[in-house]
Amino acid sequence: MSFVLGGYRIEGRRAAEIAASVERGVGSGKLEPGEPLPPMRELAAELGVNPNTVAAAYRTLRERGVIETAGRRGSRVRPRPATTAREAIGVEAPEGVRDISEGNPDPALLPSLRAALAAAARCHERRPTLYGAPGLTDDLVRLAREAFDADAVPPGPVAAASGSLDAIERVLAAHLKPGDAVAVEDPGWGSLLDLVPALGLRTIPVALDDDGPLPEAVERALRQGARALVVTDRAQNPTGAAIRAPRARELRRVLAAHPRVLLIEDDHGHGIVDLPLHPLAGEDGPTEHWALVRSTAKAYGPDLRLAVLTGDAVTVDRVRGRQRLGPGWVSHLLQYTVTALWESRAIDPAEVAGSYGRRRAALLDALAARGVQAHGRSGMNVWVPVPDETGAVARLLRAGWAVAPGARFRIASPPGVRLTVSALSGDEAGPVADAVAAAIRPGEARRYG
Repeated sequence: MSFVLGGYRIEGRRAAEIAASVERGVGSGKLEPGEPLPPMRELAAELGVNPNTVAAAYRTLRERGVIETAGRRGSRVRPRPATTAREAIGVEAPEGVRDISEGNPDPALLPSLRAALAAAARCHERRPTLYGAPGLTDDLVRLAREAFDADAVPPGPVAAASGSLDAIERVLAAHLKPGDAVAVEDPGWGSLLDLVPALGLRTIPVALDDDGPLPEAVERALRQGARALVVTDRAQNPTGAAIRAPRARELRRVLAAHPRVLLIEDDHGHGIVDLPLHPLAGEDGPTEHWALVRSTAKAYGPDLRLAVLTGDAVTVDRVRGRQRLGPGWVSHLLQYTVTALWESRAIDPAEVAGSYGRRRAALLDALAARGVQAHGRSGMNVWVPVPDETGAVARLLRAGWAVAPGARFRIASPPGVRLTVSALSGDEAGPVADAVAAAIRPGEARRYG
């Protein structure tokens, strides 16, 4: 038996077969984002199966992030299914167009890996890592913990993961189950906004300003049932927000009233900003379970797929235990390499932060001089609110600049575009600002004194 939906035939007799049929339709584009799915009893009748079978299929699809269910409005294909990453929402920069959309660090500020990789090879020759070896090297743990201590991150065991997104996924999976809600920043990191529904979790957007998540928005999300909150402490992507001490105190007060909420902090600006860290986690709360994650990607290069995290003992133990059943450990060669980079002080964080800061400030000043509101308190990105996102992106492309559409980063927040300053030279702030101003207010006569 089968059921035709919008020209696509849903087939199957078992829950797994029905779910696979719907997922094939979504993956091929024959079932479009937002397409409503038939009521479970109706589909069951057409397929000649028990309604519980269809219910199980729909549950599987929800857990995979393919569909969403909104009470009496029924189920529909997610506006952005898990099989379609937000990174796919973008523009290709043709020849002659400057690409400031990618969010990558400036290669000129990344350290050479030659000496660190040679040191890693020597460590491997002296002591090859074999099955049964500890998952973490003593030196990595020591250096990571020293850095956490220096930034007043509460005491806790250390773990490693293959990048910050991998770490966040493992922490979420350690505590939550499909159907649970996660409060996330909006606008926020597109990969995280994809990950949460892909795990079968629900997203609750939290508005933010230049100082980070708004306390009243966090409180509202927690009252709506969010079981976890993910916060970016510094260099928030895409807005550049960074949490100041007063905001941290306000957020801790909000969280203290919800001690069972899982708190995840992503220190996205580690190594590339000169603003102090104000962690929300504390030795005496405000939440029972927490984790703080730091990646090497922005300061040392995206291909060094390593992040360190700390947290409460239960959370870190669960992360390590599940990791042992999957990949087992993060390569010791990577751990040796990162250790060598840290010990040799391969980068000067103040110099890196200063370089990004000067470029960011130049662009923000140029935009302000043209009457354009923008945000970028820290890091390598600038967020510009726009009235017409699609039009602004297209006009900027015609003017010779490729920027990232805000749709990659938004849930319910207003339109915007993201500009990455790491690709800009010192004399390009003015031309970029001219193009942005023209793209936002096409046809409007402008004069600058």
